[in-house]
Amino acid sequence: MHKSPVLAALLLALPAAAAVPQLQAPEEVREMLSRYLEFGEVADAPAQAAFERRMQREVAKLLATEGYFSPHVVLRQHGDELLLAVLPGPRSRIGSVHIEIVGDLDPERRESLLRAWKLPAGQPFRQADWDEAKQALLAELLAVDYAAARLQESRAEVDPEARRVDLTVVATSGPRYRFGELQISGLKRYSEDLVGRFNRSVKPGEPYREEKLLALQVALQGTAYFSSVSVMLEHDDNSTAASADGWVSAPVRVQLRERSPYQLSFGAGYSTNTGARVEAAYRSSDLFGRAWELHTGVRFEQLRQTAYADVFFPPDDEQRRDGVGTAVEHSDIENLGIRRFAIGATRLQQFGSIEQRLGINWQEEQQSPQGSPSTTARALTAQLGWIWRHARDPLDPAEGISLQLQLGGGSKALLSDQDFFRTYLRYSQGIPLGASDALLFRGELGVTFAPSAQGIPQDFLFRAGGSNSVRGYAYQSLGVKQGEATVGGRYLATISGEYTHWINPTWGAAVFVDAGNAVDDRQAIDLAVGYGVGARWRSPAGPLGIDLAYGQREGKLRLDFSLAIPF
Repeated sequence: MHKSPVLAALLLALPAAAAVPQLQAPEEVREMLSRYLEFGEVADAPAQAAFERRMQREVAKLLATEGYFSPHVVLRQHGDELLLAVLPGPRSRIGSVHIEIVGDLDPERRESLLRAWKLPAGQPFRQADWDEAKQALLAELLAVDYAAARLQESRAEVDPEARRVDLTVVATSGPRYRFGELQISGLKRYSEDLVGRFNRSVKPGEPYREEKLLALQVALQGTAYFSSVSVMLEHDDNSTAASADGWVSAPVRVQLRERSPYQLSFGAGYSTNTGARVEAAYRSSDLFGRAWELHTGVRFEQLRQTAYADVFFPPDDEQRRDGVGTAVEHSDIENLGIRRFAIGATRLQQFGSIEQRLGINWQEEQQSPQGSPSTTARALTAQLGWIWRHARDPLDPAEGISLQLQLGGGSKALLSDQDFFRTYLRYSQGIPLGASDALLFRGELGVTFAPSAQGIPQDFLFRAGGSNSVRGYAYQSLGVKQGEATVGGRYLATISGEYTHWINPTWGAAVFVDAGNAVDDRQAIDLAVGYGVGARWRSPAGPLGIDLAYGQREGKLRLDFSLAIPF
């Protein structure tokens, strides 16, 4: 049967069914093209031609960033499908590299910069690598002495037929710079002297170092006084005013925005150690108009209630930070009731990666063990502690070492009910085992040297058990039995090993073994063992865990976790 000429003309005049073209390209470029190309429905022949022309332009631009300078792009019909076929062609590689650094550089440093160039001859050309190599060269110049360094010229000459890209970079170092005086702006409430107290890195007359500017910015940003901080050298790129030795002094601009000096916060949470809690805290960073920091608040937990007030002073010329504080506390943990009042003073100082804390403290403590008479312990103590941390990310325990040592004691001759000297050592280390696995080891040793535990506050004795100690046993349930209560002993030993496998970047699974105890006779120490499995979550505040642990001594399973919800 034959169609009439009129019917054939009508069929040809009907629009073709709209279709979305499918990409056909080698694997090495398909993912990039799929990510950046926008495909829409193509309905007829004119639309197909326009689409093909647009794809030829866009594909060429995209592939050029990966070193493909002669692609072939065509749109064709394949059955009922439209295919956008892309052949990227041969990839170009780096031919020659010419780097020139204009300026008065030491020959050794000039040679070091040339050796560190990140895009050598023979490597495939990628626009991202080219940009990164140029910026890395400039960053190395800017980091030390040459604050006005810049890229004067950068050129990539492409020869598609030879599949070759020749690179040329000309950088200008400019003069060497020294730090001048600090020029501080944005202060309304605080004085410039406060900024100087946190400045341990930028000293007028010293050679410019970018890392020292960053150190000052981080130090100021980490205080309670400022919400934003910018620190930069106010250099003039066209300046020729150098001293006789060729150096230029430039002021350091410190731009600040002050934080509100008052903050009221509330929170709630739950811990398997001390139960549900609610808390309220108030902070002032300008107490009495003297830039003193006040931290005060109350915390109500099921097993413990605390009220506190601490005042911290700005650092002195030697970067020592002093503070005074007081606290009252009531707790009832493992049938041991405690009412405590304490007042004290501390001094905090940083020595590189070591934090040192000195303190003097007086406290009075009423101890009420269930089934045993109540007693009162008073102590005036001197305390000394060090914490050393070495970790790439302080919130990630998978890699890093932490070592903590505490010494402290009191004497009957100085307002204490007992002569004692307390020592405590805590060690933890994370060892990565590839990208998804890690080991974590932790250990504690503590000894309080004293004729007996009588008259010593519980803070200077030891108990074990709970989510951060020996899992599988209740919080502070491992210790010395007195009546129906568990009280502190003079000796502590705990050890823990944990293996974690991260299923994805957010969630992981762990297995662990803990052992430890606190006793009053070191000859009778008997480690309680707990082991189990757990889940790990990488939260913004650091990994949080839920552990199901079996306490071998008691033959019971126990769930350990800690989760807080601020609001």
